[in-house]
Amino acid sequence: MKSYSAFAYVYDQLMEDVDYDEWTMYIEAIFKRYNINPLNIAELACGTGNVTNRLAKRGYNMIGVDIAEDMLYVASQKAKDLKIDVVYLNQDITDLLLPTHLDTILCICDGINYIIDEKNLFKVFQGVHNHLKENGLFIFDISSYYKLSQILGNHTYAENLEQVSYIWENYFNEEERICNLDLTLFIKEGDIYKKYEEDHIQRAYKEKEIIKMLKKVGFKKIESFDALNFLSPKETSERVYFVCQK
Repeated sequence: MKSYSAFAYVYDQLMEDVDYDEWTMYIEAIFKRYNINPLNIAELACGTGNVTNRLAKRGYNMIGVDIAEDMLYVASQKAKDLKIDVVYLNQDITDLLLPTHLDTILCICDGINYIIDEKNLFKVFQGVHNHLKENGLFIFDISSYYKLSQILGNHTYAENLEQVSYIWENYFNEEERICNLDLTLFIKEGDIYKKYEEDHIQRAYKEKEIIKMLKKVGFKKIESFDALNFLSPKETSERVYFVCQK
């Protein structure tokens, strides 16, 4: 089964412990830190629009981009319910094609980790650079090497919720730096639970190699931070944010 097909419809239930309001405020704190007032913003790998829609509610002109049609469907339905206008585009972010040059481009919550080939990641960074205005910001995060290799890798997690249960088995290949995330879902449909299986693959990138690639693309200022603050990442940081200025 294609990644995020069944997962799309239970994603928000499984991610309900994520404080998207805090993530949104952190993005706006970055705007303040860089003394910019962006208007036109795109979020890559936007998923079900949890950050995209929040920013749209705050008055930004938002574009959401994702390769998974089902995730975009959920995102667009939520935007409709919120009575906000968001442009959602079904694209592979390695071949980015946006309608205008933008003030800011985001990629939040592991989107970069799903680009497992370095050449394709370079294409993503090039595409972002090409679509940004001069002095525009590219803000993204990664699940750290530490998280994928030590926290997730070779561990199994399970949870039993009211509408969905899951078993999440992870395998980390140290040589290839690849984490296979095998997800078995049991989703309640009427009086029965239907079983779905999805395979996700993420690559563990190191901070230095990301920065080297960003410099090669042409970003003139690059900073990296521990999650949701402006401190330098630690060896045990599970998420690392990057802020890059064109």
